[in-house]
Amino acid sequence: MRDDRRNQIHKIFILTAAALMLTAFPLPSAAEHPVATLSTLIERAQIEDMLVDYYNQLGSGGHDFGSFYLEDGILDVNGLVAQGRKAIEDLYKKTAEGASAPRGKFHMLLTNLKIVVNGQSATADVVWTGVRSETVKATPQFVEQGREHDELLKRNGRWYFKRRVITSDGGLPPMFEKTYIKR
Repeated sequence: MRDDRRNQIHKIFILTAAALMLTAFPLPSAAEHPVATLSTLIERAQIEDMLVDYYNQLGSGGHDFGSFYLEDGILDVNGLVAQGRKAIEDLYKKTAEGASAPRGKFHMLLTNLKIVVNGQSATADVVWTGVRSETVKATPQFVEQGREHDELLKRNGRWYFKRRVITSDGGLPPMFEKTYIKR
């Protein structure tokens, strides 16, 4: 009887230890990796297209950045913050004034894109790299690189930026030296 009691205590100890080990290594929550559906894949594609359209304005003379934001949207570029469409447009005008005249072609490459759609809201994280080619024969040069984190909301069938945080990791323009925040 003593051996039976000892075996029972031993089994309880083993089961308790196993349960504790399982809780020590939590599984990722469903919120971190939502199930991809046809609908979320379509939403993701719409956000990707939006990002490409937005970045295609850089270096092209396009200046309609504010239309990509909610009325009270926030843009934080290296610690320089603008809120509202007009303030965001003004920030882009200010950065264009501080930049030297563009030579050749400029392209913004978007890589490591991670978009998580959750109904009418989404987040997007991306690495961006600015590349300039002075002439068709010149070797392209990396100009700037960094990351961004976007919070988006869908309104009337269209995605808008609610908040964007852009951080340079290399090639920081001089106008951001005082406001730059390492993140």
